Amino acid sequence: MKKILSLVTLALLFTSCDDGDLVQEDLSFDNVDPVKCANNNIIYKIKDNEAFIIDATGITFPTEEGSQEIIISSTNRVLYRSYKGTVTSATFCETIPPANPIVSNQWTAKDGGIIVISTKAIKPPNTTDNSTRITGYNHNISFKNVTFIKENGTQVYETFAFGNYKTTATPLPFSFTKVLKQCPTSKQLYDRNSAEALILDIDPSLISNTPTPLNTPRTALIGTTTNKLTYRLFGGLLTDDYFCNPTYPATPVVNEEWLGVAGVDNTSGIIEVTTASFGNGFKHTIVLKKVKMKKGNNDFLLGDNYIYGELLTTN
Repeated sequence: MKKILSLVTLALLFTSCDDGDLVQEDLSFDNVDPVKCANNNIIYKIKDNEAFIIDATGITFPTEEGSQEIIISSTNRVLYRSYKGTVTSATFCETIPPANPIVSNQWTAKDGGIIVISTKAIKPPNTTDNSTRITGYNHNISFKNVTFIKENGTQVYETFAFGNYKTTATPLPFSFTKVLKQCPTSKQLYDRNSAEALILDIDPSLISNTPTPLNTPRTALIGTTTNKLTYRLFGGLLTDDYFCNPTYPATPVVNEEWLGVAGVDNTSGIIEVTTASFGNGFKHTIVLKKVKMKKGNNDFLLGDNYIYGELLTTN
């Protein structure tokens, strides 16, 4: 009987012991948005006396939709800390960090875990014309196969959601005159200001010096060669000399180029040309309907009825 009692006591002692790897503690920052310091690469979430930190020194947040995976390392560190006092942004963002609050506990993610960043463009819709413009990017950050080393062992997560970090983007200007010009040989149309151009390699048959009947404009679809629509944003002064050449000159440099997505009958990417007599000539009003512009994985909508502009011609 004594032997049986001894064995039971020993078993209870073993089951009550903690080997340091089995203590699971909760990290709860679900209702806190990530913030980035203005003067360094620290992205953090704080809650009272706790902080969840990414040192993003080796991370470039993209300006295009997509997903990337970054290995946790000495240049891409992930930390959890608790402090002896309330945490503020100064704790991470000051050039000389304050002496207080003092760190009371720290978890450090081991090298080899993965930071997953899924990026989507922020495109608030214009409810008046159903157009969109990219105003920023939402970077959803999560961790995959991450192991935290802590004072009493380790804590492992197959997946862990960090949160949404947002960056801003300057919307494309689109400050056009709506007064179109046409190249004499190629018949290409363009509207420009000093920094941007919207170019349409139009089918010449759409520009005819014959008035169109009421409510029956000439129509065509955006294409990839004929009726190709191109938006360009330049890094230098743009003049009319840039256009109507056999090839485009090297300067000014093109910083961004967006192409119109090929149209679909009665659905999207539609060109409408209305022609009316005007003085001794004709006025052609060109409207682009439900056109989407695309660059890489990014896109935006010109709107239901984008007025490209007016072209004046003579016989």
